[in-house]
Amino acid sequence: MKLDRVIAKHRSLGRSEAHRLIAAGRVFVDGEVSLGNQHEVDRFMSVLLDDEVVQQAERALYLMMHKPGGVVSATVDAEHRTVIDLIDDPDRHTLHIAGRLDRWSTGLLILTNDGKWSKRFMDAGSKVPKTYLVQTDVPIPAEAVSAFAEGFHFAAEDIITLPAELALLGEKSARVTLHEGRHHQIKRMFGRVGCLVTALHRESIGGLILPADLEAGQWREMTPEEREATLEGV
Repeated sequence: MKLDRVIAKHRSLGRSEAHRLIAAGRVFVDGEVSLGNQHEVDRFMSVLLDDEVVQQAERALYLMMHKPGGVVSATVDAEHRTVIDLIDDPDRHTLHIAGRLDRWSTGLLILTNDGKWSKRFMDAGSKVPKTYLVQTDVPIPAEAVSAFAEGFHFAAEDIITLPAELALLGEKSARVTLHEGRHHQIKRMFGRVGCLVTALHRESIGGLILPADLEAGQWREMTPEEREATLEGV
């Protein structure tokens, strides 16, 4: 919301009075005088009029988790334990999941209460690379490499998947890098080459790699540098 609207709504001051107060240097955003009526204000910013609180800043949370198998990527579930249940933080109820993993899939998961930030790298059109380790029930055919690079037609969405990088690590194991996020995309792509995915583990999102010392079920807050790393490759 624009700063002048935030001030105008406060005690029903009105837009003209808001402009006057801002121009007079009486409005502070995150402790700094703001003279811009069109200053964009989100809920994580504090706004003062003189020494009167107009908006109290909410706490922004940016977490990474090593998701274990058997836990649901959801905020609430009537039957199963969720990733939110693993987080010991008083503000965990404000979190949403930025890029879900299936119940039995493991690896890097990001949780935040900043939807504007997560939208930048989780939208299907963002093209942020996401890398996964995959195990299959039968040997992966060599031609799967070119098939993944060419893309598959998904009738349900009526789209051709973007080129994906497939590196064969063994007869039944591979590393896959996607540049989009379709529903059950990896399982569907391997199904096209005659393979059933038996294990799926997300290694990275953008330039953010799951830390080796973050064990399954553990989580921690992300650093500003790690937050920026999620946007690498856009």
